[in-house]
Amino acid sequence: MAYWLVKSEPGTYAYADLERDGRTVWDGVRNNAAALHLKAMKVGDEVFFYHSQEGLAVVGVAKVAKEAFLDASDPSGRFVAVELAPVRPLKRPVTLAEMKTEPKLAEMAMVRQSRLSVAPVRAEEWATILGLAGEA
Repeated sequence: MAYWLVKSEPGTYAYADLERDGRTVWDGVRNNAAALHLKAMKVGDEVFFYHSQEGLAVVGVAKVAKEAFLDASDPSGRFVAVELAPVRPLKRPVTLAEMKTEPKLAEMAMVRQSRLSVAPVRAEEWATILGLAGEA
């Protein structure tokens, strides 16, 4: 199993919306590097849900429910989407500020390339964030 992080502005689509909907299509990703990460996702992979712009924190865990397929919102037909389903909210959100001060997360893609909307998370980073959230 692989681990990932996706970002969404909570005013546009929050983790609570994913819980309410039970499943969502994760589309609209137009950055090539982020799109490659979407293509690499497999059913069952776990995903941190990060609130960007407002909150700036990992707030929940989701899972990949459907692997990459053509993004219907992309008229060019070049980009893909995946489906995500909620797993659980974190006991306590883990802020970007906390992540930046944790030495074990210094090389994390999200910390190094904060503009990416979809990024891989190494198993050690996953465990560290869960620990910061009070779930380890």
